[in-house]
This record gives sequence, structure tokens and C-alpha cells, in this order.
Amino acid sequence: MLSSFRKRKNKYREIDPDEVLIDSSNIPGFNTSQFEGRLERPISRVVLYGIGAIGVLVMIIFLARAGSMQITDGDYYRTRSENNLLRPVPIFAGRGVIYDRDEVLLAWNAPSDNASSSLETDSSVASTSVASIFTEEPVAHREYATSTGLAHTLGYVQYPSKDSSGFYYQEDFQGVAGVEKYYNELLSGVNGSRLVEVDARGKVISQNVVKPADQGGSITLSIDSRVQSALYNNLSDIANRVGFSGGAGVIMDVRTGEILAMTSYPEYSSQAMSDKTDKAIINSYINDIAGRPFLDRITDGLYTPGSIVKPYMAMGALTENVIDPSTVIVTKGSISLPNPYDSSLSTVFRDWKNLGPLDIRHAIAMSSDVFFYTIGGGYKDQKGLGITNIDKYLQLFGFGHDIPTSFFTSQHGTIPTPEWKKKTFGEDWYIGDTYHTVIGQYGTQVTPIQVVRAVASIANSGSLIVPTIMKGGESEDPSQLPQVERTIDLPQKNFQIVREGMRLGVLQGTSVALNVSYVNVAGKSGTAELGVSKARVNSWITGFWPYENPHYAFAVMLESGSVHNLIGAAAAMRQELDWMHIHTPEYFK
Repeated sequence: MLSSFRKRKNKYREIDPDEVLIDSSNIPGFNTSQFEGRLERPISRVVLYGIGAIGVLVMIIFLARAGSMQITDGDYYRTRSENNLLRPVPIFAGRGVIYDRDEVLLAWNAPSDNASSSLETDSSVASTSVASIFTEEPVAHREYATSTGLAHTLGYVQYPSKDSSGFYYQEDFQGVAGVEKYYNELLSGVNGSRLVEVDARGKVISQNVVKPADQGGSITLSIDSRVQSALYNNLSDIANRVGFSGGAGVIMDVRTGEILAMTSYPEYSSQAMSDKTDKAIINSYINDIAGRPFLDRITDGLYTPGSIVKPYMAMGALTENVIDPSTVIVTKGSISLPNPYDSSLSTVFRDWKNLGPLDIRHAIAMSSDVFFYTIGGGYKDQKGLGITNIDKYLQLFGFGHDIPTSFFTSQHGTIPTPEWKKKTFGEDWYIGDTYHTVIGQYGTQVTPIQVVRAVASIANSGSLIVPTIMKGGESEDPSQLPQVERTIDLPQKNFQIVREGMRLGVLQGTSVALNVSYVNVAGKSGTAELGVSKARVNSWITGFWPYENPHYAFAVMLESGSVHNLIGAAAAMRQELDWMHIHTPEYFK
């Protein structure tokens, strides 16, 4: 029995694995280098030393880098760490307010929609993003008067701009057009700054104003916003009634150069262009090719003037003794010049009407083309000014060159000359070109602001004034006005003759629409034919009031209407005068 137990005991004895594999080295099928035939293989000393060396090297690198960051570059990283907690935030300067001459608000600042987002120091800020903490400084909202006709005068602004992270990369308001642009430096002021400290969770720890903002300066313009808005509405009314594509009007004080009203039709909205929230209306401005609402026609619009240049041609003819005040020229509705290459042919230059015999005053009043063809280019026994003198006198009254540096400096226009024609078209000059130039047609281009200061120099007997949009001028000191570019040194009797001709034009000539009972107006109309077909015209009316002691000059233009229109710029100015007589009678005293 014991024997059986021993047998069973031996049967269940635990066998050491080494006993099983003890002779495995003798089996040729095992790859001992891959641990076949063995339970383990010891790591060599070389490997152990290699791993140890790598560990030591890594430790040395970490220690060296830590030493560099803490010792060598410690100041840099300390400053960088502090700046992560302290950051300057702009305090936006309030933009200056714009007033009209009677202190009526035209552009001002209103609380921003994000004014409530100013920083707080309680625990609620902890949930706010770091970017918003550092950038949500209230920006005042620019607002504009809703009166029409002011847009091109005031212009608009571009607000401070943020990047995609909410930080300001442009911290200043930028004027884009009009007064906002020209006087941007004065209106802008200087931004201030404050430092905000936050902890790692974004909670505000402290904040301080480092530099307070300096508010922008306010300005008072020379314009009367009531008169200007009415002028815009009158231009719009006539343009829409009879089909002109646009228009412009300007009224200037002939004693000081202050602009009482200036407007361009059509216009944009200063509010819409500043806010840029109504994409549809902005796109409508951009796509209005015919109306061109962004064009300030007063300073940037170049137009064929037509007969409104005749008073300046009369000044030249009288001064150069081409005629005297009593010279009478018999006009018969046209003149003809023989063709120098074919005597059987002739070129006919027509008048708008057979006006009969005329002296210089009646020629201005009736706007006779034939009279001015004759004194401009000469005809038969009557000598003419010639193109050189035509150019000279137009230049003398401010056409063809820039207005001296001011708010109104812009397009200089064109006065055609033989040199200009040769350069532009590669052609010679002919007498017909002189005829057309003397009546303001061939190639002549002017701006309304040039026209109004030219007619003002007729009214004030020779002072070519630099216009100003600021009440009291740039120095805001009325004693500094007017700023005179130059004195047109021509005989005073000639100025008076031309003024008499313009007054006669209102009493019985082409400007009779301005013959009102409440003030004596002097005027000169013009109808400038456009294009080869001459189917479209620019309609002009210029002049001044009161005739006896001129205070205000005006120039009104309606752009590109039908040649068959019987209503034009004179009707718009008549409506303006009637409105002023009722609502602003002080300008007629």
C-alpha cells in the first residue's frame, strides 16, 4: 500500500521547467539567439551602460535648459509672464462734434451698443474669455443728422477694427470722406489706455487708467444746414421731374468766402456708410452707375460750362479793347466761314436765336453766341480776343487750375488750347475751335466750386477768394477772412458793365426765372451741349444777390438732361430763393 502511495505521489510531483529544457541546447532546431530553448536571456553590460549614459545625457540637457531659463533668460520670461497678466487696453477718445453755423448738431457721438460690456471685478467675469476682457472697451457710435443734402459735406468714418481674436489692430477712427476726412486729425483726439490684470482663470484682479483719453476737437462749419437741405431737395425735385441724371449747387459769401450751402445730388447716407450694417443699401450705391452717389460734384465733377463763361469773355474783350461798352454787333442768327479748301463750301456757326443788334450788356443778358463768336475769334472787320487771350482770362478767374490748399482742392479742369488739342488729338487748331471755346463748349471743363468763386469775383470787383467750409475760416477768427488767392487787377468799370449785363439778364434775358420781388438778383444761364448728337445738355445758372451790394454768389448745375427740356437749373434756383425768402429771410437783408 505504501508502494502504491509512493507511486501516486511520484505521479503528481511538480516538474521544474529547467528539467524539461535541460537538454534543449542539444536540439539543433532551436535558435538560441532568439531565446528558443531558454526561458530567459540576461541583458549584457554594454546595453546597461548605454542606457545609463543616455539617461545622464538627458538629465544634463534638462538641467542646462532650466538653468538658461532661470538664470540667463530669467528676466525675459519673467516679463513675458507678467505681460500675460497685465495688458494695455485702449480708452477710445470721443470724436469731435460737428455743428453748422447756427450750432445745429450735424455729427456727434452716442453710447455704443457694447457700452455695458465694460470690465467688472466680481466673480462673474471669471467666465468671460480673456480676449473679451482685454478688448471690450466701449466705442462711441457716430451719428449723423437725418437732413438730406449733407452727406458729401460731412463724409463718414471707419470704426476701430478688431482681428478674429477680438483684439484691436486699428485703434483710431478714420475719416473716409468730406469734413470727417479733411479734419480727421482735429476731430480724432488721442486715445488713452488702461492696464487690466487677470488671474489664470480670467478673473479681473485689478485695473488702472495709465493715460486718460484726450477728446477730439469740435468744429463749426460755415454751412446753414437748412439752406443746404432745401437746395438738395430742389435739385432732386427738378432732376426727377424732367430727367436730369444728377446735379450740384453751391452758395458762397462773396465777402468772406464762407460756403453757406453746397450739395451734390444724388448722395449716399453717411450713417449707412459708417455703420456698414445694411449691405443692400451699400450695394445699391455701388451699383448706381448713372447716379454715381459717391461723386461729390461740387469739387470732383468736371462739366462743360456752356454760356456761363461769357461774363469772363466780356471782361477780356473790354480790357483788351476788342470792343468798348457802346460797340454794337448785328447778329443774324448765324455766321458762316468759307472753307479754305473749297470756296463752294462753308461752315455755319449758329446762334440759339436771331437776336439782332446787341451791345455787350445785352449780349450777356440774351446770351448771344454770334456776338461772342465775333469778339472771341473775330469775324470780317471785327477783331477777336484769340485763343491765347481766351485762355488768359479764363485762367485769371480761376478756371483750369487747382484751388489753393483747402477743403475744396480737387479737380483743376480743362481750358482747350492749340497745344492741348495737338497733345490730346494730334490735330491742328482751327478758328471754329476758338468760336466754340469762347462760348464754353469745345473741350472746356469746370467744377461748380470754380464757377461759384469766379462769379463771386465779378460780384466783389476782383477778389478771387479761397472758399472755406469753416465758419470764420481755418483760424476761426472772422478778421482773417477773406483769404484772397489774388486780386484780379482789371478796370472797375468793366466789372460794373458785366454786372449790369447779368442784372439785365434777370430782368429781360435768359435768367428771367430769377426775377423775384423780394431781392434783386443778377444771373447768367448756360446750356452746354453734350456729345456729337447734342441730344443731352448740362443746365447751369450762376449769379449773385443783392445786385446793389452783393453778399452771396451761387452756381447750380443739372447734369445730362434732354436738350428739349424747358425747365432746368434756373427753376431749381428759383425754388431755392423762394424757400429762403420764407424760411431764412435774414440772407436777403
